[in-house]
Amino acid sequence: MARKTLPAASCHCESHGARIAPDHAPIIALVGTPNAGKSTLFNGLTGAKARMGNWPGTTVEVSRGAWHAGENVYDVIDFPGAYSLDPMSPDEELTRDLIIDCAASERPDLVMVAVDAASLGRSLYMVAQLAEEEFRLVVVVTKADVAAAHGMHVDGEQLSRALGVPVVVVDPRRRSGLSLVADTVAAQMQQPPTVRRERAAGDEFAVANDRFAWVERALAAATTREDTETATWTERIDKVALHPVAGPLLFLATMWVVFQITTTVAAPLQDGLESLFSGPVSDWVTSALGVLHLDHPLVTGLVVDGLIGGVGMVLTFAPLMALMFLCLAVLEDSGYMARAAVVTDRLMKRIGLPGKAFIPLIVGFGCNVPAISATRVLAKPSQRLLTALLIPFTSCSARLTVYVMLAATFFPHSAGTVVFLMYVISIALVVLAGLLMRHTLWRRVGDEPLVIDLPVYQLPGARLALSVMWLRLKGFLQTAGGIIVATVAVVFLLQSTPAVGGYSFGDEDLPPQDSVYGTVASTVAPVFTPAGFGSWSITGTLLTGFVAKEAVIASWAQTYALEDVTDDTPDEQASSPLATAIRADFDEASGGHPLAAVWAFMIFLLSYTPCVATLAAQRREIGLKWTLAGVGIQLVLAWVLAVACFHLLSIWL
Repeated sequence: MARKTLPAASCHCESHGARIAPDHAPIIALVGTPNAGKSTLFNGLTGAKARMGNWPGTTVEVSRGAWHAGENVYDVIDFPGAYSLDPMSPDEELTRDLIIDCAASERPDLVMVAVDAASLGRSLYMVAQLAEEEFRLVVVVTKADVAAAHGMHVDGEQLSRALGVPVVVVDPRRRSGLSLVADTVAAQMQQPPTVRRERAAGDEFAVANDRFAWVERALAAATTREDTETATWTERIDKVALHPVAGPLLFLATMWVVFQITTTVAAPLQDGLESLFSGPVSDWVTSALGVLHLDHPLVTGLVVDGLIGGVGMVLTFAPLMALMFLCLAVLEDSGYMARAAVVTDRLMKRIGLPGKAFIPLIVGFGCNVPAISATRVLAKPSQRLLTALLIPFTSCSARLTVYVMLAATFFPHSAGTVVFLMYVISIALVVLAGLLMRHTLWRRVGDEPLVIDLPVYQLPGARLALSVMWLRLKGFLQTAGGIIVATVAVVFLLQSTPAVGGYSFGDEDLPPQDSVYGTVASTVAPVFTPAGFGSWSITGTLLTGFVAKEAVIASWAQTYALEDVTDDTPDEQASSPLATAIRADFDEASGGHPLAAVWAFMIFLLSYTPCVATLAAQRREIGLKWTLAGVGIQLVLAWVLAVACFHLLSIWL
């Protein structure tokens, strides 16, 4: 079916402004409930070579990719997860608008519904709704192996006859059954769109009752359940995982293990990469610049001290990020992260925040930008606004690199525990800021129960976990790499530009503190003297951290490289020159209380203004006025907490 030329608001328009499938490719809408394996199926069909972006005219993000199925190529759109086509949020509203409420000529060529075999009843309600419309439909049953492990078996042929819709049973986690999906879709594309069932007459209640009855008849015809008197593994584990007391303790213990693994295992890999960049790579590039007659101090400073020193320092954290993403992927695939949302939701409801709000907040611990977008799962604008202002207090993965470096420098024997405590502090900040806002700005924000599917536990698949890890790591490196290269170049130019007379641009004798960068940082530094880190070389990194938190380490590497800091004592010779310089800087700025000062610095880094990408996402979702208000709240709270932390810990440490 050739693609028609349609208006920009139709479901045939591009989500990124660039084609990722040929113009003539039929469009397949992939829909399904949350946790039905829809995204895993999408990645299996498209090879994870998809693009994500806002749908034109909306703020809702969708994934879109080309599916090469033999001789056929399809344009697959992965819509946000939804339980039905009755919209309760902007995400669900977009799905209905582009599948049901648009003109017949603008509808997708085929709708593929992913249904969870372990929760088949909930998943089939949307099939009942779609069957009442004129569509080509294909139902793809996922997680049949998980359902079978819990005594439930689904007969795909019987289900197809009961629904009147082609049904394919697949295992997208192991890429099995996808060829049968391709054959089924190809066969359906040869058929005209069809209405599979008539909608019942009467009010909404009567219509919904008829759909549930239809689903029950299909379940009775196509599923069998083994009778067992013993509790399933899921039920046994959930007695602990969802317990009011044991549940939170298990969550904290799990997170502590994750941070211990990442900091301990990644340490030797980080040391090796650091030695590689500071040694052979820098030496080779210096020699190459000499051969090319480009060994001017300005060029060498930018390339070796700036790009290699700054970008290389951030790249040394790639093993740590990979391990972190791998651990989180394993927890997600196992089914535990949904339980973590339930456990933490109890805390959020006690302080009066909407129950669903913790879903985007959990996303924020990975990256604040998609977390801001995820606030669209909330029904009320006031709830979306409040949650979007709280998300910057969640500690994103970019901050993790700074925590790890400072923890390894100042607390080498307990780095994992220090990083873990920073995440505990992050949760406490969300609670504190939520209480402050709730009792001042949003006294009438109502509570809502958390509605979330709890998938049965399953053994994580190595292939899926590694694939998720790689996609997230690649996204982190691509995003951080571009930002850091630009930041490093700007910082180098500012550090090479004199702010006082007697020096020229790029002068090797120019003291860093007399450069434009040093002068600006020195102007800001006194503000942080009460917090114990009123040094220009420390506060300057907070300015670049406004662009991206990963740039903090790159800026330190550049600053201390320009100062030519070397090891002076036997103890300092056991660590890198950068770590030695940072320790000396904090010791001097804090008046002999470096541990208190470094805790204050990390808390300020956690609390103050997020990166510019997060601010852009906030402006898009909640407007400029509330974004600026959020920045003001974050800066004031961050400074107050940092000062209080320094003075309290100065007494104890």
